[in-house]
Amino acid sequence: MFLGVDGGGTKTAFCLVDSTGTVRAEALGDGAYYFAENGSGGVEHVVRVLEKGIAEVCAKAGITTDGIDHAFLGLPGYGEAPRDLPALDAAPAKVLGNDRYACDNDMICGWAGSLGAVDGINVISGTGSMVYGERNGSGVRVGGWSEMFSDEGSAYWIAVQALNAFTRMSDGRLPEGPLAEVLRRHLELIDDLEVIDVVLNRWHGRRSDIAGLSRSVSRAAELGDEAAAGILAEAGRELAVLVDTARRRLGFAADEAVPVSYSGGVFGSAAVREAFTARLREGDGTYDLRTPLFPPVIGAALYAAKRAGTPLDAAALTALRDSADPHPLEDRDDVF
Repeated sequence: MFLGVDGGGTKTAFCLVDSTGTVRAEALGDGAYYFAENGSGGVEHVVRVLEKGIAEVCAKAGITTDGIDHAFLGLPGYGEAPRDLPALDAAPAKVLGNDRYACDNDMICGWAGSLGAVDGINVISGTGSMVYGERNGSGVRVGGWSEMFSDEGSAYWIAVQALNAFTRMSDGRLPEGPLAEVLRRHLELIDDLEVIDVVLNRWHGRRSDIAGLSRSVSRAAELGDEAAAGILAEAGRELAVLVDTARRRLGFAADEAVPVSYSGGVFGSAAVREAFTARLREGDGTYDLRTPLFPPVIGAALYAAKRAGTPLDAAALTALRDSADPHPLEDRDDVF
């Protein structure tokens, strides 16, 4: 039995998969992002999320943690604060009671799920964004340097661009389109300047609240707002640049077909997907763009099996594909 844990900024998914490719149980818990947004929670916040989620998924499967052969836990923010790694690496042992597990960044869950843990590149765009790829056992991460000065193409990035466009529309620096009224209604603004109070004072700049505004951008684009449509298109192009950079760093030749897939709620936007695909086709690389095979949480379980030295065989993977949720984007931060 293999446990997969896909930690996210707003929710954490858990699943148990057996060697036949049967999903024995699933559960959903709170976000496992342990940085400043969770106040004083820190690594102990991660432990609490794991305790609750693992207890629930084991109860549903009718097992104890002793019945888990190996686990992989993808944790948001893992590796971004090196001094925290010992505490993060030790956290699952407090819940599992053994050392049959491994931790890493949640980007690996997206890659393993979307491509079935084979060589290639996966781009994640939910609350934040980044790319992870592997080739011949070597892995590369591109992007994901935090929402403050990176995470291009993410829901947070889209929302910030939209807020900037809103201010310019309000000032008259940009012709007003549907985006302005969509944001006014969503934020229940009495006056346009109140947006400062909402975002900075009431929300305290919380990344999840800000990222949630990306839904409004999508709605405005559907209403014909040119600025909103431009933001979504630029998001797709930024995500493609991340992929192309990872291809070069991994050493794929220009004429070598690179498997590429995606995960995260931002890819629920057709406008983002179309711009992303067009940018990849215009570039120097050769890409085999694939629909995600599995949601990231199942990818985590597959990676656990691989790390244990007992990867699921072809028959098990076929059984898993036949039974898995056909809408993998719904298992990530659903921003669209």
